[in-house]
Amino acid sequence: MQTNCRRKRTAVLISGRGSNMQALVERARVPSFPAEIALVLSNRPEAAGLAFARANDVACAAVDHKIYAGREEFERSMQALLELHRIEIICLAGFMRLLTPSFIGQWQGRMLNIHPALLPAYRGLDTHARALADGVKIHGCTAHFVVPAMDEGPIVAQAAVAVLDGDTPETLAARVLEQEHLIYPAALERLAAGRLRIEGNRVYSDDPEGAPPALRNPEA
Repeated sequence: MQTNCRRKRTAVLISGRGSNMQALVERARVPSFPAEIALVLSNRPEAAGLAFARANDVACAAVDHKIYAGREEFERSMQALLELHRIEIICLAGFMRLLTPSFIGQWQGRMLNIHPALLPAYRGLDTHARALADGVKIHGCTAHFVVPAMDEGPIVAQAAVAVLDGDTPETLAARVLEQEHLIYPAALERLAAGRLRIEGNRVYSDDPEGAPPALRNPEA
């Protein structure tokens, strides 16, 4: 597969501090990275991540979901901003709004999410507490394409983290977050470079020799 040398204009959608957004912005500083973070968009005008974007000369905007009558009206305003900034790829990074199938359909194959669990296990919220309550020994995170069903969609990359005897939800979350900051930029890199293809619910990557694997196990 031929790699397109033009950097893909990418929007990162956040609702809070956007630590994964910050990891994407930092990774995209590398001139050879195939995506540029062209917009940080939040549904909360007070989101702390917007201040980071401004400080790093990244265009940012807020579309306050509370002023709209429904999700469709809210998403139309978001879509208008995405088109204004000529966005080609969307990365969800702690964006705490469910998106309609119609909106997701417009971005099919071009919208990524990062989830703090090894999908398909532990969809939804409170993943670290639930993993500890179940007594699992391996936890982690997943970068995946977005589909209408929550926390589903073809998996691009995962990272595994050992669950330690003394872990709390907070300590486990911190170690998982470190891995999120590594695999999410890697997933965006593969997508923006045109190296991913989806067949059914599986993602295949046409990576060059020496590229990092789609499954990361820092404990190995």
